[in-house]
Amino acid sequence: MREYQPGQQPAPRVALVHDFLLDVRGAERVFIELCGLWPEADIFTAVYDEHGTEGRFAGRRVHTSFVQRLHPSARTFRALLPLYPSAIESFDLHDYDLIVSSSSAWAHAVLSDAHSVHVSYCHNPFRYAWNDRDQTLARRRNPVTRMVLREVFRRWRQWDWIAAQRVDRYLANSRTTQERIRAYFGRDAHIVHPPIDTARFSPGPVDDHYAVISELMPHKGIDVAIAAFNRLRLPLIVVGDGPDARRLKRAAGSTVKFTGRLSDAGVAEVLRAARALVQTSVEEFGIAAVECQAAGRPVIARRGGGALETIEEGVTGCLWSGDDEALAHAVRAFDDAAVDPADCVRNAARFDVGTFRRRILAQVQAACADDSRLPESERQPLASTRLIRRAAGDVHHR
Repeated sequence: MREYQPGQQPAPRVALVHDFLLDVRGAERVFIELCGLWPEADIFTAVYDEHGTEGRFAGRRVHTSFVQRLHPSARTFRALLPLYPSAIESFDLHDYDLIVSSSSAWAHAVLSDAHSVHVSYCHNPFRYAWNDRDQTLARRRNPVTRMVLREVFRRWRQWDWIAAQRVDRYLANSRTTQERIRAYFGRDAHIVHPPIDTARFSPGPVDDHYAVISELMPHKGIDVAIAAFNRLRLPLIVVGDGPDARRLKRAAGSTVKFTGRLSDAGVAEVLRAARALVQTSVEEFGIAAVECQAAGRPVIARRGGGALETIEEGVTGCLWSGDDEALAHAVRAFDDAAVDPADCVRNAARFDVGTFRRRILAQVQAACADDSRLPESERQPLASTRLIRRAAGDVHHR
């Protein structure tokens, strides 16, 4: 492959791959920055919604898979889980020199030829098949559903491990993800923390509320925050949406307010005025925690994962473990007024966009210079995928 040099002519042909582009969350924000690094690159994703992604990919060449024909939405796409392995392997990328995938599920499994270099930025191996498998199955009350899902996850793990061996270089968003890549895939990974647009945030007057910024999914543990603030009788603003929203709203007391999804400016305002951000799940990295610090405010985070890398305990926040009673105790014990906003801003600056861009380009450069890549014979798709690639043409969005 031609070695990539920024500004060098002729430039290599680049493909950018993401699991799905249906809304804008943390992983999508990382992908947006990757798109900014390669503005002429083609984009490949299993399914795409221009409206749901706020037009951030409008004008780009976005190629979707055969699953797009089923018109999945952000609420329904998970029901099509068994189709995604074949969908992602159905893309024809043989003309591309460099492939950069952004994966928290299946994008890392895209097929590439021997002359291509594939660098995969991993947000987390597919949680429902790996680190969250047992909890996911336990949440299914129907025994038939559990049995079917158990078999789907078993096959997914086999496919996922095989796919992981085809990647030329893995990048991880944190030490936690790095360890999971090693444990689940047997692969080493280099850490490149996600980019934070720190310029979006600035300190300001502080109000009385605490904040939760999260997708409303069962594994996020937002019910712990609701129970704690019902107990504390303190104001809590929950920003985000998701399939768990209705259940959480039913459990919320009078001091808990749900805003749904907010604009970037709206999120920045909530964080700027919050006494602290409350984080109830162990995040692989936790973009919202760094954004909160960029706004000059501290974080009360569940101990573990990315919080150990992004929060200076006792300086820019505190860490807690346990149930809603433990969280309530942590909130009462933490003196947010003693936190210096300048310390929070300084700490957040370690994760700014410029640092991410430099590190990504350096890792791509190193991958392109590495001659120990897999031969063509070890980059083969599933047998079922070969049939689909012959039978189904991709839908193209511009």
